Amino acid sequence: MDKAQILIASNRGPVSFSTADDGSLEHRRGGGGLVSGMISVATEIDSIWVCAALSDADRRAAAEAPQARLDQAYDLDGMRVHMLDIPRQTFDGAYTGVANSTLWFVQHMLYDTPNKPSFGSRFRRTWEDYTAYNNAFAEALVAGAAEGARVAVQDYHLALVPRILRARRPDLRIAHFSHTPWAPPEYFRMLPGQVARELLEGMLGADRLGFLSPRWADAFLRCCEEVLRAKVDFERRTVEHGGRVVGVGVHALGADGEGLRQSAADPAVASRRSTLEEAVGDTRLIVRVDRTELSKNIVRGLEAYRELLTARPEWRGRVTHLAFAYPSRGDVPEYREYTDAVLRTAKEINEEFATPEWTPLILEVNDDYPRSLASFQLADVLLVNPIRDGMNLVAKEGPVLSERDSVLVLSHEAGAADELGGHALLVNPYDTVETAEALHEALSMPAEERRGRRERLAEAAVALPPRRWFQDQLRSLG
Repeated sequence: MDKAQILIASNRGPVSFSTADDGSLEHRRGGGGLVSGMISVATEIDSIWVCAALSDADRRAAAEAPQARLDQAYDLDGMRVHMLDIPRQTFDGAYTGVANSTLWFVQHMLYDTPNKPSFGSRFRRTWEDYTAYNNAFAEALVAGAAEGARVAVQDYHLALVPRILRARRPDLRIAHFSHTPWAPPEYFRMLPGQVARELLEGMLGADRLGFLSPRWADAFLRCCEEVLRAKVDFERRTVEHGGRVVGVGVHALGADGEGLRQSAADPAVASRRSTLEEAVGDTRLIVRVDRTELSKNIVRGLEAYRELLTARPEWRGRVTHLAFAYPSRGDVPEYREYTDAVLRTAKEINEEFATPEWTPLILEVNDDYPRSLASFQLADVLLVNPIRDGMNLVAKEGPVLSERDSVLVLSHEAGAADELGGHALLVNPYDTVETAEALHEALSMPAEERRGRRERLAEAAVALPPRRWFQDQLRSLG
C-alpha cells in the first residue's frame, strides 16, 4: 500500500455509500463545513483518510475495493480513503455500547445518575470491543504512514489510538482533537478507574491535543492532574506524564461562510423557503435546527416557547416556532424516548394554542439541509439552548445566512458562547422562564440593535473556518 505524509482518522469518513435500484453502489460526499474544510486540505496534500464502514453499503464498498482503498475503485475527487470493515459485533460494542452510550453521556453529563450508569461485566466486554476498534484504526494508520508523517485523530471514538500509535511508530507526529465537551474530574470519575486512566493515557500518546473551548481543555487538564496525578501546567496548558510533555490547545471551529452561501444559493433552498413562507404567513419566526439528541435540550426549548405564549399572550397569532429536528441514534433507547417526548410536547402546544388561522408550532423530525438553510435566512430569532455542547455550529451558521437580522438566544453551556456570548442573549438552558423572556426580548428588539448584533455575530462566527481550523492543527505538529 502507498504511504502518506498526512493521515486523518475518524469514525465517519468523507464519503458514504448507498445501493441504487439496479443494485449498484452509489457514493456521496459527507455534508457540513467541517468535512468540506478537511477535504479541501486533504486533496491538496499527500494524505490518506482512514474511516469506518457505517452501513451495509459501506461494508460492501470496502470489501470490493482493493485493500479497502475506496479511491482505487471510485472517483473521489483526489481523496485517498481507506475504509475499515470492522466486524459488526466489535463495531456495535465500540460505537453504540461505549462511544455513544457511555463516553458521550459522560462528556455531556447526561446520566440520570440514580439509575445509570452501572458498569458491570457486560460493560467490560464492550470496552474490549472499543479497544479492538481503536487497534484496528491504529493498524491501518501504521500501515499507511510514511516516515515522520503527521496523524490527525478525531474525537472520542478514537481516544486510545494515539498511545497505540506512539508505541508502534514513535517517528509519527500525532494530534487528537475532541469535538465534544470534556467532563470535570468529579463527573469523569464516574467511569471505572482503569477505563478513565486508559482514556487519558490513550490521548496523552499524542504530541498535541485540541479542544473547542478553554473550558473543555481546562477540564481535561484537571482530569489528568486528579486521575493520573500527572504534572499539569494550567497556564501553558501542558501535561507531563510518562516522561513526555503533551501540549493542549484550543481551536474554536468556525462556520464556513463561503461554503454556506454557496449552498444557500441552490434552487432547492429557494423552493424550501417558498414553502416555509407560505406555511407561516406574515408571522415572526423563532427557528431551531438540531438533531433529536439529548444534549440539544429540545423539550425545554419547546417548553420555553409555551411559556412565552402563556406569559406574553400578545404574541399569540403573531409568531411561529419552526423546530427542525433530525433523527439521531435510534439504536440508543434514551434517544428513542427523547424523540417521543419532543413529538408529545409539540402536539400539546398546538392543541393548547392553535386557532383555525394560526399554527403556533411547526415541528418536523427529518433531515432536510436545504430547509435548514432556508430557515436561517428567514429567522427573526434563532434558539440554541443545549444543556452542554462542544461548540454548536448552528449558532454560527444562522447569523451568517440571516436576512432578517435574527437575534441569537444562546445557552451559556454551548462552547460557542465563548465567542458569541457578547452579541447573543445568553440563557440558562434549564430555566424555561428566563428563556421565554429572552425570546420576548429578541422579538421586541429594535431593528438597529438587531442589525449590530447580527453583524458582530457573523464576523465572530467565521473567525476560524474549518479549512484554517484543520491547517492550524497540522501546523501545531511542526
